[in-house]
Amino acid sequence: MFNDIKNINSIDSPALIVFPAIVESNIKEMVRMVGDVNRLRPHIKTHKTAEGIKMMQGHGINKFKCATIAEAELLGMNNATDVILAHQPVGPRIERLYQVATLYPTTNFSCITDNIDSAKKINDVFEKYESVIGIYIDLNIGMNRTGISPNDAVIELYEAISEMKSLNFRGMHVYDGHQRHPDPIEKSLACENSFNQVLELKKKFDEKAYQFGTIVAGGSPSFSYHATKNDRECSPGTNIFWDHGYASICPEQHFKPAVYILTRVISVLSDKKICVDLGHKSVAAENDISKRVYFPKYPNAKAISQSEEHLVLEFQEEHTLKTGDMLCGIPYHICPTVALHEYLTEVVNDEITGAWHVLARRRKINC
Repeated sequence: MFNDIKNINSIDSPALIVFPAIVESNIKEMVRMVGDVNRLRPHIKTHKTAEGIKMMQGHGINKFKCATIAEAELLGMNNATDVILAHQPVGPRIERLYQVATLYPTTNFSCITDNIDSAKKINDVFEKYESVIGIYIDLNIGMNRTGISPNDAVIELYEAISEMKSLNFRGMHVYDGHQRHPDPIEKSLACENSFNQVLELKKKFDEKAYQFGTIVAGGSPSFSYHATKNDRECSPGTNIFWDHGYASICPEQHFKPAVYILTRVISVLSDKKICVDLGHKSVAAENDISKRVYFPKYPNAKAISQSEEHLVLEFQEEHTLKTGDMLCGIPYHICPTVALHEYLTEVVNDEITGAWHVLARRRKINC
């Protein structure tokens, strides 16, 4: 793939190469799958770029989700209509959220909460400034990371929020990232079983004539399931870039990798081993070493060791690679990989046309 790109030899490695045409195709596939663009609320944690936001806006996507204040601010800078900070703000982050909401008043910001104490602290900050912030209740349906179990405690939390002057209840946030079964049928059944807890909770709300609000559900692995349900918004994130990890466990989703990693051979160790310049600082290293990067041209290349700036690969048969040769890889986990790079090199029609600056990899932009 890289050999066809003009001036590719001028790009130092390791580097991420983005192909906007594939990004465009993936966005169209997201819209096709969900059927109604108004039910899409993509997460920007994967790309963290103005270019990714603008491309989605070009397809009528105006609602987004994010995980950091910098991502929220980047969305405000790019005139996103509606933004959920899907990370319960604590400490000084509450004040920062207020600053972002004030700096970008045309964007409707919300956040999430899973307990009365946190909700009160968020309310106190915004009430101090005589302002209001939207809020979603974060439900735990099996991910066991954040959220409140969908039982009567949710009703108590809702009632408490209803009494807080600076919180505008908007709905329920439901993330089921634990549903990662590679069999689409098994995954759909598992998603449905866990989501039934939400539907049962809604019945209790209906009985009390309480508003349940908008349901914001799922992420990338479960997108194929939630996209078929018209009663909720969907929040895929990785889908616009895709990676080898999700390609392996989501065969029912027909997205294509839009970002590749360029690395070069820096040492030939033997006729079956090489070392490339792809260390922990360049590709996500949280997975087992066998799941860091996949090389389409060398599918049997096995990573056997990695350090900060080096990755040693072993081949089943003799290779013909030389020092300086380029390899084209697909990260297993693109989200943290992008966060390791300041920019993505853009390629259009086999020509380097610019760079996508990963502005929201920073913890702070202005606020």
